[in-house]
Amino acid sequence: MVAPADDAPPDNEVLWARSLHYSHDGSPGLIGVSVGVRQGEILALTGPRGSGKTTLLRCLAGSLKPQQGEVWFNSVPVHTMGALARERLRRDRFGWIGPEPHLLPELKVWENVALPLLIAGASHRAAKHTACEWLDRLDIGAFARKRPGALTRAESQRVSLARALVHEPAVIFADEPTAPLHRAERALLLRTLTTAARSHDITVLLATHDEENAAVADRRFALLDGRTAEAAAPSGPVETTEDQAACSLSA
Repeated sequence: MVAPADDAPPDNEVLWARSLHYSHDGSPGLIGVSVGVRQGEILALTGPRGSGKTTLLRCLAGSLKPQQGEVWFNSVPVHTMGALARERLRRDRFGWIGPEPHLLPELKVWENVALPLLIAGASHRAAKHTACEWLDRLDIGAFARKRPGALTRAESQRVSLARALVHEPAVIFADEPTAPLHRAERALLLRTLTTAARSHDITVLLATHDEENAAVADRRFALLDGRTAEAAAPSGPVETTEDQAACSLSA
C-alpha cells in the first residue's frame, strides 16, 4: 500500500520508496514507482526483461540516485545522501548478488568472500574466520582455498552469495542471481538464499522474470515498462476479436 504524499515512511518497512522516476539517456527506466518492503520479507520483483527491475533495485540500494522521488531505509532518507554516504550504506548494511559472480581470480575463494569485511576494517584473522564460517553454512567450505577458476558456474554463484551474506546485511538485493544456472542449480541457490535470509532475519529483494523463482517469495511486486503492472495496464476494456469482427460487420 502506498502512503499519501504527506506521510512519513511506515515504521514497519525497512525499505520504502515513493514516486521514483529514472531515465537512461532519455529512455524511461522508472515512471512513478512506489513500493514498501517489511523487515525480514522476501519480495519478488517480477516482470519481463526491460521492465525496470534492475533500475528499481539499484535505486533502492543507493547505487543509482532517482531523478525524482524518495527512497528511505529504516526511516533514513537515502535520496538526500551524498555519494560517499550511499557507498558506506551499501558496504555496511546491504548485500548484492547479480547474474555474474564477479569473483577476483587472483584471490582464493575465502578471500573473495571476506572482501566486504576487510574493506570495512576487520582484521585479517577475523575476516577469514567469518568467511569460512559462511562457506561452511552454504556447504561450500571445501572450496575455501581454491581459486575461482577451479569452480563451476553454480559453485561461483554460491561463493558470490556467501560474499553477500558475510557481513549479515539488513537487505540483500538479488538481481536475477540464477539466470546462468540450470534448473536444479537454480533451486539450490534460491533455497540456500532464502534459508540463510530467514534464519538471520535478512530482507531480500529478488528480481526475476521466472515464475518458479518468484514462488519462493512472500509477496510479488510486478513491473511493466517502468511502471507498476497495475498502472501500466490498459484503463478501459480490452477489445476482443469478436468485438472487432462485430465492428467490421456493422461498418
